[in-house]
Amino acid sequence: MSDDFSEFMARREPTGDRPLLGLTVLVVEDSRFASEAMRLLCLHSGARIRRADCLRSARKHLQCYRPTVVIVDLGLPDGSGIDLIRDLATMSPRIPVLLGTSGDALTEPAVLAAGADGFQAKPIESLANFQQKVLGSLPASTRPVLRGVPRDDQIMPDPIALRDDLCHVADILGNKPDAATLGYIAQFLTGVARSAHDAPLQAAAEALAREQHAGHGLARPLSQINGLVQERLAAQAQI
Repeated sequence: MSDDFSEFMARREPTGDRPLLGLTVLVVEDSRFASEAMRLLCLHSGARIRRADCLRSARKHLQCYRPTVVIVDLGLPDGSGIDLIRDLATMSPRIPVLLGTSGDALTEPAVLAAGADGFQAKPIESLANFQQKVLGSLPASTRPVLRGVPRDDQIMPDPIALRDDLCHVADILGNKPDAATLGYIAQFLTGVARSAHDAPLQAAAEALAREQHAGHGLARPLSQINGLVQERLAAQAQI
């Protein structure tokens, strides 16, 4: 065996710098901004990434591929990620690592009860925390022994991805959404705002969810959200 080949194989083994080398991660996430964060986390960790933006797409993907890690957002346009987690947790052979994520940390008990190995609250920005969560969820027999010192970078997604999410919200709100769609938007926008550290937008999205749950009129929270979204789109257009 040549020295060049030995060096190549050594580079393919997980290291402290790239501890997820060799793993494939399926991210089930409808937010472009959150997906971009996950792409960067996987890239800097050495993992391959695939993305599905809804339950239907995720199930179709899983019919053809078997990833090592599946990370499921709970608020998806065609249903709850909890249902997918529950199905994957009972699948045989089981996905080695199954994680749930949400902008609402209070959903963690439901995620674990559905059979997930762990939960990550948004925003997911710490490279070290992400790597530790994945590695800690791997079966002990397949968990790599790492060489080198892990990095602890903070991930900063491209603002263009955030603009895509805001445009998505503006498009839906401009088409007279029904009650179910408004519930989805409240959850989606809460996660996006948390990931972007946008406290006013997060508060407006949470207010929409509260008012809808209480059966109150939605004109005021919808007007506030529309104003904030348009304000942020206008500001980004000037950059």
